[in-house]
Amino acid sequence: MGYQRPDGSVGVRNYVAVMPTVFCANKTAQWISQKVPGSIYVNHAVGCAQVGLDLEFTARTLCAAGRHPNIAALLIVSLGCERFKPEELYEAVKSAGKPVEIVSVQEEGGTTSTIKKGVGILAKLVEAESGRAREKCDISSLMVATKCGGTDATSGLAANPALGAMCDMLVAEGGSAILSELNELIGTENILARRAVNEAVAKKVLGAIDEVEERLKNGCDDRYPERNHLISPGNYDGGVSSIVEKALGGIHKSGSSPIVDVLPYATPPGRGANGLVKRGLFLMNSDSHDGEVVTGMVGCGAQIVAFTTGRGNTAGFPFAPVIKITGNEYTFNKMRENFDFDASGVISAGASIEQIGAGLFDMFMRVAEGEQTAAEELGADELFCVARRFRER
Repeated sequence: MGYQRPDGSVGVRNYVAVMPTVFCANKTAQWISQKVPGSIYVNHAVGCAQVGLDLEFTARTLCAAGRHPNIAALLIVSLGCERFKPEELYEAVKSAGKPVEIVSVQEEGGTTSTIKKGVGILAKLVEAESGRAREKCDISSLMVATKCGGTDATSGLAANPALGAMCDMLVAEGGSAILSELNELIGTENILARRAVNEAVAKKVLGAIDEVEERLKNGCDDRYPERNHLISPGNYDGGVSSIVEKALGGIHKSGSSPIVDVLPYATPPGRGANGLVKRGLFLMNSDSHDGEVVTGMVGCGAQIVAFTTGRGNTAGFPFAPVIKITGNEYTFNKMRENFDFDASGVISAGASIEQIGAGLFDMFMRVAEGEQTAAEELGADELFCVARRFRER
C-alpha cells in the first residue's frame, strides 16, 4: 500500500518538502518549513561556487531528490544568484507531474517577506496532500538501498547476510536493491563481476571499483600517514582488521542475485531492450561516506534504506525511512532506541540466515506501508549529503 505518482513511481511516504537551491537559503527554507506543520525541510551545503563535474553532481542529486517518489510536492527556496538555477530544479520536478513552486529571497526583498510568501504557498501544498490515501501497488516498484556503517565482526557474520537474504526475496518478487560503497568492496571485484548478468556489466563492475581505488591512491598523502587509513578505529575495535576483510563481509548485503547494471551516482535505472525499466540488483558507483552514498542511492530511486551497524549508528534521512539493523546483541540492547531489527540470533540463538532474512523482509514491508522507523521517530535526518566530485576516470 503506497502512493502512486504521476510518473509511474511509487512512494512509501507522502512528504511535502521545502528545499533550498543553495546553502545561502538554508535558514530561510528551514524557517518556512517550521511554520507549516506537515512539511519537511531538506538541508544541504552546496549550490554555488562549483563548476564542471562538481556542479553536475549537485544538480543531478537535487533534481533526483525533488523527483523522488516519497516527495509529493516541493517548494523551492532560492537566494536568486546561485549557479544551480532554481528553474532547473523546477522543470525536473514538474516533468514528474508533481506540484512545485519557487520563492526567491532576492526577488521578494529579504528574509521576512520570503518567509511570509513561502508559508502561504507551502500551507496550500500541504493541505492538498493531507488527505491522500495509500493505494495497492505492485511490490516490483520497491527499491531498497543497502548500507553499513560502524562495522564490526558481527556485521559480516549476521546483519549483512540477513540483509542479503532480504534483498534476494525482494528481487525474486520483481523489486530492486542497490549495493554501493565501492571503496569498501576493494578485493571483492572479481566475485562481484562473476555475478554480472553479462560481460558488459562485468566490465562496468571491475572498472567502477578500479576507479575508486585510483581515487583513493591519489587522495593519500605521505605527509600525513596517520590520515591514510581506510579502516576506522571503530572497525579495528570491532574485530575488522583490513579493507578486504571488511569487503568480504560487506558484499553479503547484496545477497546472491545477479548484478543487472552499474548506476552512476543519483541516477535511476534506465530501460532495457524490452523497453521496461530495469529491475533487480544494482551497483552504484560511489565511495562510502555514509551521507553521500545513501543520498546517491536514494537519488537512484530507493524508497527505503537498510542500514547495518555493529558499533551503532543514529543517523536518518529526511524523506526516506532508514531501517537500522545489527548483528551485535550487546549493541542492540545498549542503543535500543536507535534500532529497528536485531539479527544477532544468527550468532547467539542458532537461527538461520534465511529465517532472520524473512523477518527483516516482513519489517521492510511494514515500513513500506507506513510503520515508522526508530530514526523517523527521533527525527534524524543527517544522511542527506550531496557528494562532491572534481574528476572522473
